[in-house]
Amino acid sequence: MAAKLKGRQQPSLDVTPKHWQTYGPDACALAEDYGMHADPWQRHVLDGFMGILKSGRWAADDCGMSLPRQNGKNGVLEIYELYATAILGLKILHTAHEVKTCRKHFMRMKNWFENDRQHPELAAIVDDIRNTNGQEGIFLNNGGSIEFIARSKSSGRGFTVDIIVCDEAQELTDEQLEAIQPANSSAPSGNPQTIYAGTPTPPHSNGTVFERLHRSAKQGHARRLCWYEWGVDEVGDIHDRTRWAQANPSLGIRLLETVVESEATKFTPDGFARERLGWWDDSKTADSVIDPKDWDACRTADPCRQGRNSFAVKFSPDGSTASLAACVRPPKGSDLKPHIELIDTRSMRNGVGWLTAFLSARWKKTIGIVIDGLAGAPTLVQELKDKGVSARVIITPNARQIADAVSMLERAIADHAVTHFDQPTLNDAAAHAQHRRVGKGHGFDSGDETVDITPLEAAALAYWNQKTSRRDPDRKQRMVKLA
Repeated sequence: MAAKLKGRQQPSLDVTPKHWQTYGPDACALAEDYGMHADPWQRHVLDGFMGILKSGRWAADDCGMSLPRQNGKNGVLEIYELYATAILGLKILHTAHEVKTCRKHFMRMKNWFENDRQHPELAAIVDDIRNTNGQEGIFLNNGGSIEFIARSKSSGRGFTVDIIVCDEAQELTDEQLEAIQPANSSAPSGNPQTIYAGTPTPPHSNGTVFERLHRSAKQGHARRLCWYEWGVDEVGDIHDRTRWAQANPSLGIRLLETVVESEATKFTPDGFARERLGWWDDSKTADSVIDPKDWDACRTADPCRQGRNSFAVKFSPDGSTASLAACVRPPKGSDLKPHIELIDTRSMRNGVGWLTAFLSARWKKTIGIVIDGLAGAPTLVQELKDKGVSARVIITPNARQIADAVSMLERAIADHAVTHFDQPTLNDAAAHAQHRRVGKGHGFDSGDETVDITPLEAAALAYWNQKTSRRDPDRKQRMVKLA
């Protein structure tokens, strides 16, 4: 009789930040006391997710796990959320792509706290359990809580929590993340963290966030990211059972070999590789959406030097960098082309002072100042206003306007209707530009995590503003002193 196939417990991709100690073993012990036993792979994930520094802060701001379905991702989330609320007294916002998924997780978590016979100690700390559909929540008398919502472009607003959990993360869009991420920007504990759990993003999904985190982890350029992945590097032989075990840690524990065998006969090779072997199709980000020949054709050393500038600032998603770009609008009736230029890209380690100083000194003669980016934009907007910059000059674009900006710049490049200098940083961004879903359109994303896309995004916003704004800085007439 053939030996029972067992799933590999070690991840194929392991990114664990250095930490001083971890709550992982205590979290697993608590769950075990109430009858839930963690697999070795689940213990490993929890050790990384719950690692802390000597300061008491989480070692990772963002934590993700990618592995095929039916392997026990939700078990990891249950153990994490149980310990974080019942022992640490933290506030959690649990989100999912679908209402039914969110509801199922709520029912599992509720069972921990309302079972007086099996879990009397947990039941004793319950302050309230809210069962209203769409407003489910568990509130404890130690200050801990967990609320449940299905994600949308506006869900998450109005919450203030310590931890955000994104289940079904393969469907998480940038627009949804921008709606929910501020919920823990002012975490009551002063120690925010975001958890992502999912499978490889399918080809026709609008989800962009999980794929970007995967690339960041794989290329080794992640900052304060904890990431665990079980998967294969290629479609390969989908009937090779050793590869089944490589990608499914719970095979032979809760996942039956016969189920996988049946899937291998029903699914397409690509579908089986993605859904059961944890395969990410990284090849689709190989090329740029901008034709390099068109980009080169727009290069100039003698641009339009007349007209007025529009400025744009784009912060990276994590707020670690920002790019400042300008676009000059030629005078009316001129045959000259608009010209985009990257002014600077800097780390935000020292704050936004350099941006404030540059923009506040030039705003009166500016078409507009566009500022985009969840992390950093509010601070810069307020500092500019404090410096006397008129609110009418400052634009914080919505999703539709961002998509319009990207589309307009792409058309201008294809038509050779815009110019740019030969700037290496801007060239690199254009050479690795990909699309990410933004509302009903798309924004720019980088096909290489080593390349910062914010210079191109800032240029697109500056170009859009000079094309669409009606502001004329020279319209105001000067008062003439009579003799």
